[in-house]
Amino acid sequence: MSPTGNITGEGLLAIDREMARQHDDALASFAAATDLAARIADALRLRRRAILLGIGGSHAVNRMVEVEYRALGIQALALSLSEQLYSPLDLSDSVVIVTSQSGESAEVHRVLPDVAGHATSYGMTLEPNSTLGRSLPSLIGAGGTEQAFAATRSLTITLALHLSVLAALGLDPAAALDILRMRPRLDVTEAAKLLKPCKAIVYSGRALRGLAEAVALSTTELARMPAYALEGGQFRHGPLEMLGPDLGTVHFCADEPAVSLVAGLARDTVSGGSPTLVVDTSGSDAIHADLIMRLPRASGIASILSMLPTAQRLAIGLAGQRVSDVGIPLRTTKITRSE
Repeated sequence: MSPTGNITGEGLLAIDREMARQHDDALASFAAATDLAARIADALRLRRRAILLGIGGSHAVNRMVEVEYRALGIQALALSLSEQLYSPLDLSDSVVIVTSQSGESAEVHRVLPDVAGHATSYGMTLEPNSTLGRSLPSLIGAGGTEQAFAATRSLTITLALHLSVLAALGLDPAAALDILRMRPRLDVTEAAKLLKPCKAIVYSGRALRGLAEAVALSTTELARMPAYALEGGQFRHGPLEMLGPDLGTVHFCADEPAVSLVAGLARDTVSGGSPTLVVDTSGSDAIHADLIMRLPRASGIASILSMLPTAQRLAIGLAGQRVSDVGIPLRTTKITRSE
């Protein structure tokens, strides 16, 4: 069955093709990354500090994995390329990983002169012949550059490349690799119906804050509607004032120490009148919402890889309710070549 259901239109067909191969390409990417991932892990053990640079979906993936690096004792910070360009951090004592699926965005071109001479700078890209791929020792995702708008396959592959580095640092990758092989997914029909009346959506998570950011970006790109990503604590500190029937909320919850906090926030968004969806791998029975989409219990990258295909399909489903040409950008391009 096609990942996106009934496919019509050039944009959706392109997304469908990317999603159909994302798991196989991610597994191949993980396997091919072993040697360079080990070198990066050695550098991380020595320096104990990582700066993860990216923009757009690449930055969202870096936000997903900074949690995992920190858990292994690495002081990891995901920073947007644009922020590094205009309010730069000193990179001299860090391992720097520049992530760009195309390797050609404007910000990549701008930052490379600052990092290319740095002894522990590396790249992550889907295109080995890109400017990034040629300029830095780079982990290369399988299958070539992603063609569809917005990011789907590139997110999964970049997660797999990071997983290879994390595995070299000592993280057990078995659960995440099992998810890639099993390819769990849920029907999003009821979730899209729940959120259909909403004029805007907030995606939220604690450990899964990066996943929330990625799905919010996809929703804005595909559905052309306001969609925000708020880490759970940030959601509590003021933005709860916008709750109501026009604002949908989507909470991502893994098997994580903050389960009770995610559950409490979901309870409060329900009581505030906002249609509330929880996508859950916590295994907890303490979570209540208007709709809960449950996947097998998982944590960390395994949880993200489990939820991601369903979250991608939710963004596509929301878009299908709002626009007739899903996946055809009006104001942007797949590779952004201007700042």
